[in-house]
Amino acid sequence: MKVRVKFAKEGAMKFIGHLDIMRYFQKAVKRANLDVAFSEGFSPHMIMSFASPLGVGITSTGEYFDMELKSATTSSDMVKRLNDAMAEGMKILSIRQVEDGKASKAMSLVAAADYRLKFRETAKLPENWKEKLEEFKAQKEIVILKKTKKSEKELDIRPFIYKLSLEEKDEIFMQLAAGSSNNTKPELVMEAFAAFMEISYENLKFMIHRCELYADTGSDEARNLVSLEDLGEEIE
Repeated sequence: MKVRVKFAKEGAMKFIGHLDIMRYFQKAVKRANLDVAFSEGFSPHMIMSFASPLGVGITSTGEYFDMELKSATTSSDMVKRLNDAMAEGMKILSIRQVEDGKASKAMSLVAAADYRLKFRETAKLPENWKEKLEEFKAQKEIVILKKTKKSEKELDIRPFIYKLSLEEKDEIFMQLAAGSSNNTKPELVMEAFAAFMEISYENLKFMIHRCELYADTGSDEARNLVSLEDLGEEIE
């Protein structure tokens, strides 16, 4: 049986890197006494896979990993057992079974992510930055200079910004393309926004929170974004 675990990563845990998070959950699963499946061979390991690693310093209430179990109790029981083994800043939000087929491949089909950005008190923003945000998202093209180890090239990231809006408490909401092909980080969008306002990117001091990850179950003509959680079902 394959299950999908949704968890939150907040507080001081935001400074823990992805590899350490993987090791953390391997130990937590053991402490929770879940009947996890192991790979075969000379070096067996828990069969687990994580979706879209989160950058250090970013909090989230929309993180996921898939895990194979040899047997399972109910979703609510496994959530409680894992939460009893969690450290402060980590919380299991749901555990759902995913069937074979497209839903079971969601970790490789991550297509979009929701983010909320909040400026720090030390940010140095123009007085008209809210109006500038509206002008920024109204552009037909947002061209940035993407740097790699070998080269630099211009890239239009406007098609990868699905939503961009100003929310309550002056927070910025973004829904961005994610995954292996068009992965767009919120820092990249804010770098382009700083250039649009003709100020230094260093002035935009902000905190990032990832809210959700989505798979795209639509077609080439139309996206149909579904949260990774909604691709699974509660175990009763």
